[in-house]
Amino acid sequence: MLVIVAPGQGSQTPGFLSPWLELDGLGDRLDWMSAVAGLDLVTHGTTSDADTIRDTAVAQPLLVAAGLLTLPALFADPAEVTSRVGAWAGHSVGEITAAAAAGVLGTEQSMVFVRERGRLMAEAAAANPTGMSAVLGGDPDEVTTVLEGHGLTPANINGGGQVVAAGTTEQLTALQEAPPTRARVIPLQVAGAFHTHHMGSAVDQLGRYAGAISTQDPRTALVSNADGQVVTDGREFLQRLVTQVSNPVRWDLCMQTFAELGVTGLIELAPAGTLTGLAKRALKGVELLALKTLDDLEAAHRMIGEHGNAATDSQEDAQ
Repeated sequence: MLVIVAPGQGSQTPGFLSPWLELDGLGDRLDWMSAVAGLDLVTHGTTSDADTIRDTAVAQPLLVAAGLLTLPALFADPAEVTSRVGAWAGHSVGEITAAAAAGVLGTEQSMVFVRERGRLMAEAAAANPTGMSAVLGGDPDEVTTVLEGHGLTPANINGGGQVVAAGTTEQLTALQEAPPTRARVIPLQVAGAFHTHHMGSAVDQLGRYAGAISTQDPRTALVSNADGQVVTDGREFLQRLVTQVSNPVRWDLCMQTFAELGVTGLIELAPAGTLTGLAKRALKGVELLALKTLDDLEAAHRMIGEHGNAATDSQEDAQ
């Protein structure tokens, strides 16, 4: 069974979309998504520097556009998105990409929603100096205790011994100086304490916008960051997209669900690497592919053919 996942904020790097724009039609497609988002995503995906694309209001639309841009390169026939893929999921903002791929939201709806999500989260982040740091290793119970002692929130529980702590810059500095035993603390290139109470104002406004957005029920199993559950109602998934902005991402539970569904192959959409790295530790024996450049398409098409045949059975099991 094939699972396709979309990465979250912090996975972007300067120029990562350049190779994809060599494919016929993808430049025009990105131009259209730029118009919808009100951002020059072509420039941001090809020549903008790291500081520019680190901006939350830029990074989030850029990441969703990247995922949606690569889908036609994976599936020449749109019907294969349903018939070949057993489950979709995305990490944080990548959930919007997954929702669009599964048919809950249209491309234009997704780009408007992520545009406002990024803008509102950037505004919330600007209210106070906040950020996020990855905590790698250490005893899980001790990690939890230390984070609580510093007043930090475990905003991403990613599995494989990785927890992302979020809070004020002072709290993160204290964590850096007094980390859990046998754990490394790595500051992340994000501009706020996402998936915490610091994002409350963004949730309120996104909730009002969501009331005006039409949805469809997912055509393929769609796994939620909130609890790793397969969600079959499109309106419910949209509401989860809203509330997830201020709640922790449970990617560990998402991977657990992939295993329960019978995943045999997993492809991570561009800009890939983070989620396949986590899966390497948590999903032993599963074939993994980080879709980074055009050179990876041949392997992707092979995996879709080999692992996609069991999609129908896995979808029936998820209902």
